[in-house]
Amino acid sequence: MSKLLDVSLVWYRNDLRVKDHIGLTKAIDSNRQVVAYYNFNPELFKLSNWGFKRTDRFRSKFLIESVIELQKELKKLNISLIIDNRSDERNLLEIIKKLNVKEIFVQREWTRDEVNEENKIFDKFNSNIKVNYSFDQFLYHPNDLKKKIDDIPNVFTLFRKKCEKDLKVRTLKDNPRKLESKNRLPMEYKIPSLNQLGFKDFNVDKRSSFPFKGGTKSGIERVNNYFWETKKLSFYKNTRNGLIGIDYSSKLSSWLANGSLSPKMIYWEIKKYENQVIRNQSTYWLVFELIWRDYFKYISMKYRDKIFNIKGILNRKYNWNNSKNDVSDWVNGKTKESFVNSNMLELKNTGWMSNRGRQNVASYFSKELKLDWRIGAAYFESMLIDYDVHSNYGNWMYVSGVGNDPRDRKFNVKWQSEKYDPNMKYQNLWLNG
Repeated sequence: MSKLLDVSLVWYRNDLRVKDHIGLTKAIDSNRQVVAYYNFNPELFKLSNWGFKRTDRFRSKFLIESVIELQKELKKLNISLIIDNRSDERNLLEIIKKLNVKEIFVQREWTRDEVNEENKIFDKFNSNIKVNYSFDQFLYHPNDLKKKIDDIPNVFTLFRKKCEKDLKVRTLKDNPRKLESKNRLPMEYKIPSLNQLGFKDFNVDKRSSFPFKGGTKSGIERVNNYFWETKKLSFYKNTRNGLIGIDYSSKLSSWLANGSLSPKMIYWEIKKYENQVIRNQSTYWLVFELIWRDYFKYISMKYRDKIFNIKGILNRKYNWNNSKNDVSDWVNGKTKESFVNSNMLELKNTGWMSNRGRQNVASYFSKELKLDWRIGAAYFESMLIDYDVHSNYGNWMYVSGVGNDPRDRKFNVKWQSEKYDPNMKYQNLWLNG
């Protein structure tokens, strides 16, 4: 690796895109050589304390596809993407030193693992190196809030109304400009295969409601199809509780989760759709879901590691248990409830589950089986293609009675099954498929 003078390094994590990326734009505008970096940290593919791989095969495949796409897009800008695969900080520190990095551009994170990863790096390098943080994962930028993070309300409706009344969504960043070819490093970096991450290759289950590939290109294609080609966005509020197929919901959460798409990209496309096609409850409802996503990020920012505590943000104590048999039956779709079982089998075979399904299986896990909700959250973390630490733990706390739901509800799974799968079409698909 040849030594370069005055380098700006863009450290990619859950912001795997070049469009609407403030850190990349700033790095390019820094008038230094620009290099990008991504680490397939082996820790993310090991077993968690609960016995599940922290990232299983479905999200791993989607992640690989996303980074491949990112590397291609950066190459068009004459920017090299360095690929790492070490669990310690020595390699990045070595890169910073060898390349003479003067400034690091990185998306701000605040949850436990991400902060620990940063501290390992930033505590050890030269203090003359500047760290430039950005908040690219939000719809409503934290700097635009009219209140302190500690004053974020614990009830979503209050947060939503305040945002809708007082805040504006920022405009998209201009597409980054292309650098000269001499900006690129002399070597190409290989992205690991699924096998190299410890998984066997697999085909997408033909029943899957999420057969999509990772990466910005695929995400934009999905937006174009769902919005402009089929106009399914116009009916989103009526279909969002569906269970079968690709079009009952937008399915954009996976690209949002790893940052292949930004929430602003989706928001402004919705606004364009409202101007050119129709503005109705369905178009609003997709924005509503983006605000929910923001809310859980702000809640995790407010409470930090309390979102991982068994008592949650409410500090509420329940008599949880951790029966291995009950957990195993839930994971493998062998409970007493066929609606729960079918949803769990879908997750096990595809890495996807509908929002309606997630609420039901989580409620059954914590309210009926009375299992430690963090075990269920860890399994979702392992299996879901669209896993997002803030939404995952926020939703699990919410459903389990230790989060942002003041009513502490329990889902009636049988009633839910009769309402949303009255002809057993979904259950038959997964139980008899």
